[in-house]
Amino acid sequence: MEAIRAVLVPIHTEGYRFIAIFAVVTLVLFWIADPLGWLGVLATAWCTYFFRDPPRVTPVREGLIISPADGVVQAIEPAAPPPELGMGDDKRVRISVFMNVFDVHVNRVPADGEITGLSYRPGKFFNASLDKASEDNERQALRMTTADGKDIAFVQIAGLVARRILCTVFEGQKVRAGERFGMIRFGSRVDVYLDEGMVPLAIAGQRAVAGETVLAASDAGEPRREGEMR
Repeated sequence: MEAIRAVLVPIHTEGYRFIAIFAVVTLVLFWIADPLGWLGVLATAWCTYFFRDPPRVTPVREGLIISPADGVVQAIEPAAPPPELGMGDDKRVRISVFMNVFDVHVNRVPADGEITGLSYRPGKFFNASLDKASEDNERQALRMTTADGKDIAFVQIAGLVARRILCTVFEGQKVRAGERFGMIRFGSRVDVYLDEGMVPLAIAGQRAVAGETVLAASDAGEPRREGEMR
C-alpha cells in the first residue's frame, strides 16, 4: 500500500498540459513505428512523475526555516542577496538546494510570515549547480518578514534545462511555512538567505525535502552542525 501511495500522488496543475503534449506525441510515434511509441510511453511516464505534488508534513514551531525545495543542500556559504530586493550589500548565510530532473519541483514557503518584495529577472541558463547561476541565471526573488520579525529571502533560479519559473504569491500576501508558492520546470535551484542570528541546521551534501526539512532556526540553541560522508 505504501508503495502504491508513493507512485499515485497528486499532479501539479501546471503539469497537465505537458503530460497531454507528451501523450499526443506518443500516439504519433506509435503511428510511425511501434518501438518509437514505447519510447514515448516512457517519456510520458517521466513527465507525469516530474509534475508530482505529494503532500508534506511541515514543522510548525516559530523560528524554523524549512526547505523550499526537494534536492541536495549544495552549499552553505556567505553571499549578498539579490540587489533587486533592496536588502543591502552585506553578506548573509545562503543555503542552496539543487534540484535534479527527478526531484519534486513544487516549491514551498520556508516560514510563516508576509511577502514584502518580489522581483523577476530574466537571465542565462547555466547549470544551476554552478556558483555563477545565482548571479547570471533567470530568477524569481522573494523577500519576506517572518512571524518572529526576521528578514529573509528565497530565490528560484532556473537551471540548464529549466525555462519557466512559476511564482503564485504576491507582495503583501500572508503565507505559512510549507505552503506551495510555485515551481521551476525541469532542473533548477532555490537559494535561501538567512537573517542575522539564524543558525544553519542543514549540512552541505544532505538531501532536503520541501516543506519538511529544517534548514535553519533563529533560536536553535546549538552551534552550526557539521557532517561527514559515511
